[in-house]
Amino acid sequence: MLFDSTLRRELARNFGATLVVILTIVLTMMLIRTLGQAAIGQVAPQDVVLLLGYIALGHLPTMLALSLFIAVVATLTRMYRESEMTIWFASGIGITRFVRPVLRMSWPVLGVVAALALFVWPWQNQRSVELKERFERRSDLSRVAPGQFQTSNDGSRVFFIERDAADSRTGRNVFILTAQGEVESVTSARSGRIELQGDDRMLTLSRGQRNEQNQRTGDKTLARFEGYSAQIGERLISNLDDLPPKARRSIDLLRAPTPRHQGELAWRLGLALGAANMVLLGIGLAASNLRRASNWNLLFALLSFVVYYNLINLTQAWVAAGKVGMGTALVAAHGGAFLIAMTLLWWRENGNARLGWRRSSGPIRDEARSASGRA
Repeated sequence: MLFDSTLRRELARNFGATLVVILTIVLTMMLIRTLGQAAIGQVAPQDVVLLLGYIALGHLPTMLALSLFIAVVATLTRMYRESEMTIWFASGIGITRFVRPVLRMSWPVLGVVAALALFVWPWQNQRSVELKERFERRSDLSRVAPGQFQTSNDGSRVFFIERDAADSRTGRNVFILTAQGEVESVTSARSGRIELQGDDRMLTLSRGQRNEQNQRTGDKTLARFEGYSAQIGERLISNLDDLPPKARRSIDLLRAPTPRHQGELAWRLGLALGAANMVLLGIGLAASNLRRASNWNLLFALLSFVVYYNLINLTQAWVAAGKVGMGTALVAAHGGAFLIAMTLLWWRENGNARLGWRRSSGPIRDEARSASGRA
């Protein structure tokens, strides 16, 4: 049918254009943030592009849902503004008739949103955690790289080793400054070597001394040694038991129904259900009155999207805190949104019908009055 094909074609065109704009804005913001993390040593510079791809995958469900919602609202708003809706209403097509072509165009996008939220979201979070943990492991070793002053992860120690030409992991004239509370210590040695002992990274020193001073009392202690080992890293790559709920598979969350796991699962399901509800809400929110000088329906629709997705985050927090069950939260939040969307469509349908009757009856009454006046 011409009506269905024309509407789906315009929806697809607006959806593609909106997605490109939103994707460009979000990627730019995420790139600036990732470059900032790389500048302060939280991310490896060579992994910036890879990490940016993981972050984009994580935000893609929300971007797809927002692009689809804006496409629905913008397309129908244009049809109202250019009086196309008036023609369709006069032809006997109500607002509820728009649901079928909109859903036919939207269901592939909604399927992608559900797949990304349930399967890709935990995978990219797990990969991001592993990427950062591997960099933390590498950075612990690089903090005591020969020939450089480097600070420890928590900022409590400063290392320096002169490079040894024979071995890049061995250095001469080692210097370590440590501050723990009120005690400050300076450790120096003629030589040092980086070694791995299990999961611990150790700096082994030979022939040196350690000078400690209490900043409050002024007491000093001097100790000499032939061999001394200092741990230079505590961060390890996370295993499955240490992963946060957002990095766990959906099936694992179902198998271990703790409040935090159910909260994360409610959020993932909420993204898929919320995207579908926002499509229905967009049809009803797009209605506008041509007699008004300003049209605020698009701004109001975007505000509704923000409120709805904040509600999804709120339900996640409630379920994770044990205040409400996952099923109750899903039914209350998304079932309520579905009822609001259906009520809005029903009100638009009946309101347009009554409005059309009033507009058609008005000129007839005026003509009847003028005829009676001439008589």
